[in-house]
Amino acid sequence: MASHHLVPAAALLLAFILTPLSAGDPLGKFCGSSVNFTANSTYQANIRLLNATLPKNASSSPNLFATGTVGTIPDIVYALALCRGDTAAVNCTQCVTTAFQDAQQSCPYNRDATVLYDPCALRFSNQNFLSSTDDGDNVLAYVNVQNVSAPAKVFDAAVGALINATVEYAATNSSRRFGTGEMAFGSFDKIYGLAQCTPDMAPADCRACLQGIIAAISKYFSDKSGGQVRGLRCSYRYEDYPFFNGPSLLQLPDPSVGTTPALAPEPAPANMTPVPAREGSKSNGAARILAITLPIVAAILASIAICLCLRRKKSKPVRKASVSYPTNPEDIESIESLILDLSTLRAATNNFDESNKLGEGGFGIVYKGILPGDEEIAVKRLSQSSRQGIEELKNELVLVAKLQHKNLVRLVGVCLEEHEKLLVYEYMPNKSLDTILFDPDRSSQLDWGSRFRIVNGIARGLQYLHEDSQLKIIHRDLKASNVLLDSELIPKISDFGLARLFDSDQSKDVTNRVVGTYGYMSPEYAMRGAYSIKSDVFSFGVLILEIVTGRRNSVSYDSEQSVDLLSLVWEHWTMGTIVEIMDSSMTSYSPGDQMLKCIHIGLLCVQENPADRPLMSVVTVLLSSSTVSLQAPSRPAFCIEKSGANDSDIHTEPYRGNSESTSRSPMSPNEVSITELEPR
Repeated sequence: MASHHLVPAAALLLAFILTPLSAGDPLGKFCGSSVNFTANSTYQANIRLLNATLPKNASSSPNLFATGTVGTIPDIVYALALCRGDTAAVNCTQCVTTAFQDAQQSCPYNRDATVLYDPCALRFSNQNFLSSTDDGDNVLAYVNVQNVSAPAKVFDAAVGALINATVEYAATNSSRRFGTGEMAFGSFDKIYGLAQCTPDMAPADCRACLQGIIAAISKYFSDKSGGQVRGLRCSYRYEDYPFFNGPSLLQLPDPSVGTTPALAPEPAPANMTPVPAREGSKSNGAARILAITLPIVAAILASIAICLCLRRKKSKPVRKASVSYPTNPEDIESIESLILDLSTLRAATNNFDESNKLGEGGFGIVYKGILPGDEEIAVKRLSQSSRQGIEELKNELVLVAKLQHKNLVRLVGVCLEEHEKLLVYEYMPNKSLDTILFDPDRSSQLDWGSRFRIVNGIARGLQYLHEDSQLKIIHRDLKASNVLLDSELIPKISDFGLARLFDSDQSKDVTNRVVGTYGYMSPEYAMRGAYSIKSDVFSFGVLILEIVTGRRNSVSYDSEQSVDLLSLVWEHWTMGTIVEIMDSSMTSYSPGDQMLKCIHIGLLCVQENPADRPLMSVVTVLLSSSTVSLQAPSRPAFCIEKSGANDSDIHTEPYRGNSESTSRSPMSPNEVSITELEPR
């Protein structure tokens, strides 16, 4: 995982960001120095009016750009919103809406606030900044501190050529003031660039803005594999992997070839014309999944096999160039760096000693290990007799290696030597959420502040999977044991063995092999095999209710709990006695209104109709906002009303078809990414 160096332009302070940047987190926030406004004032009312209109105006604009002015002096508010040119309309709306919330929380009662995200930027102020194209000091730069393997001068020259060409394309060839480009570099690698200005800028102003911010920090980019400069009015980014959506608008050959760059026709904005489905996209779900996954899997396994052979021959390590990939090799960052020797893992785990065992499941055992350099790891050793093991290993390798977010578990490496199939993850010292939440002796360690941060972290991780990552992914097995906690109780979603890719225009799919965990499964998936991102939203809703109440959801007849959690929560919700079932083990002050809001959001997520469940981006806004009103939830799925005199009459009949599913197993000290399968 590459780290990034934060370089504010105009000689601002330097700092380090140790996790990759994600669409779910702001890149930077700037608060003005003007006199603050007061709560419930006319100025605040004007901000709310802009909040209600500007996100939709920006997303519906062909340029993904909007400005607005509300009120009169001294309470006039000017605002500007710009979404990145490759952003889908729905994501643009959500990003700008979230930016309004973040701006008011980060700069409370400040009349001037700027928030910069990867997919969008927002500013509101009592000063008329709309007439100026100058961002002043409100500019940030992020530099990937990983050095390149090519000679620095050669790589820097290639980056410079790509920067100049992409800037010129954005300034002069695009009415949207947006451009993307790629350049061949060496025989197999490429570098990618993106430039954008607000579309109200003249070509000369756009060019000057971009050249100015790039010149201010160019010295930090030397010999670095990626970086970006981010301002409200203009921004630029380059990487050695494709980070934007859609094909490059500008395609440059290797500088040593000297041929003319190819200009691709500029596509319509994402909000105007959806990306057309590939031929045959209406085939069944299994075929679509295989079409997406198998070429990548084949390429990765071929790469691993070749690299292992080369290592045994004591040859030099071969870069991505060693295999002709059917898909972009840059999609997986430095796949060779993920390959670990079996001897290294044997030494790290003391030859998989029983004393290092962390957990065990249907796919194998997880061991704790220590790599040279004292890096703690968790090694998932797939059972040789596991029928599903190699498929889930392929799936996790393909997916997790491409996913980079602070709320997703990090893949450290992989080993396929002899008869071993091993996945190596970062070690989570606090193990999985269920080992604390459902343990009467440990649950008090999770005060309300910790629980609320865990809920927020899981929500942001899911939003990244569903909406913000280049790969759109349905997890399909989100549960408390698949949420790991680091030393600071930051949650990380794990176990992608059952995850599935889906197309941007794909709303749902159907499978005849139902896999997952009863109690977290949405009804449409458990009963009909229909899954979508709303299936994950259902699982997240169950998790919220478990976190607030401290109770495990159960749909098993042999459970000590006589009623499933959703029915119990709904009964107390309708009776107005929800406080009675909140976890009493939380010893510190717990804000009742915040806990009630979480229960409310949880009930919205577990509604029976998938269309009624909110998107995860909406959930993150609801969690962070104290002003957005929530609609009334409908009865949860699987909720059975009382029909007799005691709770034993309340139960749920889980689907018991011929398909496979996972059962709820006893708590494991650290499941890491194990999914237990129960054959039918």
